[in-house]
Amino acid sequence: MKTHDCHVLLQKILPVAILPFLNKDIRETLIEFCQFFQKICSKTLYAKELEDMKTGIVIILCKLEKIFPPAFFTIMVHLCVHLPEEALLGGPVSQRWMFGIKRRMGTYKGYIRNFARPDGSITEAYVVDEAVTFLSRYVDDIETRFNRVERNWDVTTTKHEMDLFNNKVRASKFGQLGEYLQVVQWYICNNCGVELGSYLKEQKEALSSRGIREANLDTIQKQEFPFWFKNKVKLKMYYFQ
Repeated sequence: MKTHDCHVLLQKILPVAILPFLNKDIRETLIEFCQFFQKICSKTLYAKELEDMKTGIVIILCKLEKIFPPAFFTIMVHLCVHLPEEALLGGPVSQRWMFGIKRRMGTYKGYIRNFARPDGSITEAYVVDEAVTFLSRYVDDIETRFNRVERNWDVTTTKHEMDLFNNKVRASKFGQLGEYLQVVQWYICNNCGVELGSYLKEQKEALSSRGIREANLDTIQKQEFPFWFKNKVKLKMYYFQ
């Protein structure tokens, strides 16, 4: 449990995930254990709370001894007893943990091309990266990651008849919608209340006349309105012709 993702799982997700599956005694003990790490990793630490945590973590580990077999209690579990004292001496954990350093070391490992000379590969790639980064910050006529426009940057758009399409957002490219096509169609139709409000009301009345219950009315309309509206438009175009 040394990566940042595991800390998030332990502090935030695990206390919620175990609620419906464990009995009360085991659940409360594990939640107290998770809350201990959440407090010890917070940005602000109080000496009084840390003193209480020094006693609290011992009680939590005693409760865990009633739940897990002896093989569970390795030296890493015993290390929890010393964490409050370490925080009292060294300050907030977030200023001393190794997540940022390990991420940077992972970047350096990716620089290696000649495994017989890893130090030379890292040095050469680091110098090149620094030089390219320095130049890209001062060269304006070449698009780089520092001066290029963001993907969803606001851009001027032409005035559209429907209010829904007047948002100043540049849409990103995506593939086939597939199963989400019906969701997109309903979102567009449902958010065009000015233009399609009368059609939405007409179709809802038609569904009510079919004997559909009020509780299921919105769900059925969400499923059927795009196709109903499409046929309605086709019918009107036929009469106009």
